[in-house]
Amino acid sequence: MKTNVLISGGGIGGLTLGLKLAQCNIDVTVVERLPGPSSVYKGELLQPKSLEIFDSLGVSDSVFKNGHIISDLELIELKSAKSEAENSTMSYSILPSRYPYSLMIHHETLKEILREKGEEYPSFHYQSNTVCKKIDGHTVIIEDRETKEAQEIHSDFIIGAEGRSSVTRDYMEVDVKEKKYNHHFLTVTFPRPKEMVKGRIISTYQSFLGLFPLPNDEVRSVYLIPAGEYKTLRKKPISEFHKLYIQMCPDLDGYVNQIEDWKKIQLMVPQKYHADTYVKDHLALIGDAVHTVHPMAGEGMNMAIQDGSILGELLCDMYSAGKLDPANLEWYPKVRKRRVAHQMHLSHLSALVYSYPYRPVGWLRNKSLQRMERDSISHYKQMLNISGLGMWRETLYDRMVQGGVLPIRKDSLTEEEKSNTKFTEIQDYPWKGKEGLL
Repeated sequence: MKTNVLISGGGIGGLTLGLKLAQCNIDVTVVERLPGPSSVYKGELLQPKSLEIFDSLGVSDSVFKNGHIISDLELIELKSAKSEAENSTMSYSILPSRYPYSLMIHHETLKEILREKGEEYPSFHYQSNTVCKKIDGHTVIIEDRETKEAQEIHSDFIIGAEGRSSVTRDYMEVDVKEKKYNHHFLTVTFPRPKEMVKGRIISTYQSFLGLFPLPNDEVRSVYLIPAGEYKTLRKKPISEFHKLYIQMCPDLDGYVNQIEDWKKIQLMVPQKYHADTYVKDHLALIGDAVHTVHPMAGEGMNMAIQDGSILGELLCDMYSAGKLDPANLEWYPKVRKRRVAHQMHLSHLSALVYSYPYRPVGWLRNKSLQRMERDSISHYKQMLNISGLGMWRETLYDRMVQGGVLPIRKDSLTEEEKSNTKFTEIQDYPWKGKEGLL
């Protein structure tokens, strides 16, 4: 069997890339190891840049039909679980985008939307319950996990989108150094009050609870625990878990209680790594195969979508121009690597700020967030950087404002100034408009 591009891994990143290529009439084969929907938690929060990408792929109507829009993030700091809250709000509405908000959608629903859209194109081929067993040059041996039947596929390009355990990355001989953290997360979805429509991050100096509303009056929750505490917690009655949530957010009384046993609750072990090598000859890596980010800012899935979008546009242009030199793939890391490193750094800092159980850390975090909300430049920078729409690094001056050393800036950015901070088309696709392809 022959195909132009083989994608090993049918997650959100792999499907985004596959759909993009199929729309360019490039023959693409997506190989997915799972036989169907998975109960394992994966990313569900779509940032504005991802929404713009899905608009360009013609799936935004389906995404919005199955999603819940989040315009604001409420940051609630409690001096203790029973004390009066101090609130800050970070708003997407200040962003220069036709999608000035994020959106929560069930992960498997999003996969189904992308796969079904891809299958509208005759050049899109999807094989589930199939694994990539071996790579030999341009030939990939895949195997049906049920029948054990093997098949050879010859392709021009091979893309590794398998996730943390990547056959493609191993074949490329790319090593990653994992960074682990001093905390884990419990995550579970359950019914929510109808009035809970905004994202909430509730914290004390030693606890953290993230609440992100889903459609159909559900909420995805993320609760921070010290590393190694999970086994101890599971020995306790499920009512102890309910108590942890209700102490942090009394609104959940009567809702979180509907979780009847620990089997519904999953453990997330955060880690991060960033491979030095994205491409090698005719092979490339996207998503968790090349970088894994701390989940605090919900960026992992969005980074994979952005990887797929940039690499997809590059491959479309290469096939359109008939310029298939693998050296052209180097444009992809030139665009993505610096952006990924910046988002990983921000997520890492957020993890550190929320994970150390010391009162002075909580006090400083609360003070900084309140000043960030009121300082127009800091507020905008924070939302721009997590949105994926642009990259504007914080300066020492910004840090001093947030720490109370310098006064809060009152002047707001103009719409023109905001537009100048967004990634431009030439920044996203620098090989266009010149003899950029070999």
